[in-house]
Amino acid sequence: MSPTNPARPATDPTPTPGRGGRAEHAGRPADIPRGAARAARTTRAARTTPADRARADRARAGGHRVGRSGRIAFVVLTAPIVIGLGIFKYVAIGWSFLLSLSDARGTIALGHWVGLDNYRTLLSDQAFRDSLLQILLFTVFIVPVTFAASLGLALLVHRIRRGRALLRTTFLVPAAVSYVAASLLWKMCLFNGLPAGLANMIGGWFGAEPVAWLQSTSPPLYWVVLVTLRLWLQVGFYMVLFLAGLQAVPKELYEAAALDGATGRRLLTGITLPMLRNTSVAVLMLLFIAAFQAFDEFYNLFNSGLSGTGTAPVQTPLVHLYNTAMGSQNYGLGSAGAFVLTALVVGVTLLQGRFTGFGRSGE
Repeated sequence: MSPTNPARPATDPTPTPGRGGRAEHAGRPADIPRGAARAARTTRAARTTPADRARADRARAGGHRVGRSGRIAFVVLTAPIVIGLGIFKYVAIGWSFLLSLSDARGTIALGHWVGLDNYRTLLSDQAFRDSLLQILLFTVFIVPVTFAASLGLALLVHRIRRGRALLRTTFLVPAAVSYVAASLLWKMCLFNGLPAGLANMIGGWFGAEPVAWLQSTSPPLYWVVLVTLRLWLQVGFYMVLFLAGLQAVPKELYEAAALDGATGRRLLTGITLPMLRNTSVAVLMLLFIAAFQAFDEFYNLFNSGLSGTGTAPVQTPLVHLYNTAMGSQNYGLGSAGAFVLTALVVGVTLLQGRFTGFGRSGE
């Protein structure tokens, strides 16, 4: 009588699990001897024809040539930018710092070192301190006004379904206008002080007398010219930033809030403004830096030809430093002022970023 489970013959092709989880045929060793593996590789190499080896060598050589050509192309394309930045930016910054430590009057040559005397002289200069106070007052006013106007326009444009692209482009166009050209337009056409000027013409419709806008110091009507010019130039740009932030807010949040009965002001304060937090902080930083760098409009509005801006009712730190360096030819003192102003802007920006948590994840 035959057994219930007869023994499987040695030639049974049924695979059995081998070492490492691989299936092996019965009667074959689990591991191929190393000598057999070397013999197999030798056999495959013998089967390779000289033409195949030549093609493989050409492919490897071509890969090396492509890699070398890519590196050469990268160096050739980036070298002009790197050299230009190095010479006209970083070397210039380093040279300016060395000038701030030397007595450079009428020359940009180094040699007469005075240490920190230029910084002490600058900080004790009443005119420079007055310019810092004036730019602080200008910043305290123009930053929140520009922020509110940009956010308000962004909310209005975002609610419009038809013609949104046209409105966005219309408000953005002034951002492409040069500050110099806009300053001259405001000075010679809108607020030129003549009865034919646009501002005085509109005021005449309501019975107002012509006003010398840029020369009036009591009250200081020149601030109207400065503020309207800055708003016209900047509001459209920051409006586009807020629009980008509004488009990133998930619509599901508004739909869920609407189901709970939230409308109008509750949606604005509960969803829109919190979701625009990072955008708002970035806009505030950019506005602060732009306010402290104000130069073009102040210089061109109050520039009176050969006398420059010496009789201007208000001067920013950059205008004061420009007159010091280019007018008085004191390049050492002007360079020191540039680094003082840079340190002030960087310090306040870092403090603002720390208090507002800009860039902090998880919020």
